[in-house]
Amino acid sequence: MPTPPRPTGTEKALAATGRAVDDRFGAAGFGRKAMRKAFPDHWSFLLGEIALYSFAIVVLTGVYLTFFFKPGMTETVYNGTYVPLRGVRMSEAYASTLHISFDVRGGLLMRQIHHWSTIIFLGAIIIHLLRNFFTGAFRKPRELNWVIGVILFMLVLLNGLFGYSLPDDLLSGTGIRILAGVIESIPIVGSYLLMFVFGGEFPGTEIIPRLYVTHILLIPGILLALIPLHAVILTWRQTHTQFPGKGSTNTTVQGGPFFPVFIGKTTAFFLWVFAITALMATFFQVNPIWLFGPYDPGAISAGSQPDWYMGFLEGSLRIMPSWEINAWGHTLPMNVLIPALAVPGVLFVGLAVYPWLERWVTGDHQIHHLLDRPRDVPARTGIGVGGVVAYGSLWLAGANDIIAKTFDIPLFWTTWFFRFAFLLGPILGFVIAYRICLGLQRRDRALLEHGLETGIIRRSTTGKYTEIEQKLSDEDIAAITDPRPPAALPIGRPEGDGVVPPEARGRLSRVRIALNRRFRSDLAPVPTREPEEGAPGMRRALEEHEKH
Repeated sequence: MPTPPRPTGTEKALAATGRAVDDRFGAAGFGRKAMRKAFPDHWSFLLGEIALYSFAIVVLTGVYLTFFFKPGMTETVYNGTYVPLRGVRMSEAYASTLHISFDVRGGLLMRQIHHWSTIIFLGAIIIHLLRNFFTGAFRKPRELNWVIGVILFMLVLLNGLFGYSLPDDLLSGTGIRILAGVIESIPIVGSYLLMFVFGGEFPGTEIIPRLYVTHILLIPGILLALIPLHAVILTWRQTHTQFPGKGSTNTTVQGGPFFPVFIGKTTAFFLWVFAITALMATFFQVNPIWLFGPYDPGAISAGSQPDWYMGFLEGSLRIMPSWEINAWGHTLPMNVLIPALAVPGVLFVGLAVYPWLERWVTGDHQIHHLLDRPRDVPARTGIGVGGVVAYGSLWLAGANDIIAKTFDIPLFWTTWFFRFAFLLGPILGFVIAYRICLGLQRRDRALLEHGLETGIIRRSTTGKYTEIEQKLSDEDIAAITDPRPPAALPIGRPEGDGVVPPEARGRLSRVRIALNRRFRSDLAPVPTREPEEGAPGMRRALEEHEKH
């Protein structure tokens, strides 16, 4: 046998380093397991990675911008490159942003990459959150990871607001003025809190430096702690979720190993995300602060719009009626409190507690590593679509003045339309989504029984016409027929001889049982144990479903 080559000095050094690290931290076992961890290949799993990579781009470009930005509100006279604003008095923050845009090499590109990556970051978070909701990825054992994701969404939303407020231009100053009004509307402590945050009467001299510290240190520090916990530690400790299909079970994962398959794919994907962000920053202008001018508390700009992710709050403020409560010499401005505090409060608290609300309704305490197809759980899908419609109605209402101007219709018509859309749209969205899910379930059962229609008609010797049908592939059949834990379990015993079971004797218990029956009524029938091959196992599940 040939003599194996002797290790080089570099190889010896690496081996010695590896042994030293393993002796002190015990990393070898974890490293071997991590390298072999399987990652599913479905495209929807990349949505979270888009958010992660966008965050990395935000941090890197943000570090560059901190070298040139001056977070001061001291007035100065601009004498830079941009001729239309020469000789204009403005804050140091606005002047330094103009300096970055026109005088720093690559400054405008970095500003635009930073802004576009933030927009993509928030968009990816929302789509990733919706994907997890509609597929039931928030269920046990991932409730904590879901809550961390909701907190990340809230923090990034807040940090985006603070970030585009830093240039102290007229548009961002309008947003800060709305923030001041919301703070001041808080009962009892509002005026004191406003003085504390702004360092005096609005606009004060401290808000930009304070937003700057919060934007670059406080919230990013929290994000840097939570994102690895959400995306790496908990994900690594838990089994990956995956869609049902051939070879996928609640205990096994189908996919490529972390190294070298996933690490190669994810590296290429990061480069694609960066390239698309850079191209957008190069060819699509965003936040041209030099067109808005410096902030002036006495100036009002028409058609002001925040970044898209704050549009739902803008819309809720616009369509809220001017309700106020006057009592004992005090005014409670409901027209500000409800849209600016109650609406986001319901949104974030509702998202955070939903896993436990659904568990309370479904009675489901099982471990779920297999995801649900949205069509298989119509009630959850309908709730999600209703929430999307409510959010979208508020988001569009934030541009009711632009819509009125563009289509030449009265502004009050758009306001009243979005009021009704916000109240009735979610109900209509729930009903439509529910019916679509039932239609897709029936289509799946027809495909299992008859196969795909080919459009080829054959005539037999007796004169009978039949269509040639193509059977589904094993992979397509498995996505419908493979066993998985049920999405909901029956709660309470049936009523017998007029005796109400103990589980239904309380008012809240009766509500829970009614919701449980509604949730279970149209779940897709799937076998919960190993079925017979193909369609026979599905027929057995259908028979069991009909009995219930």
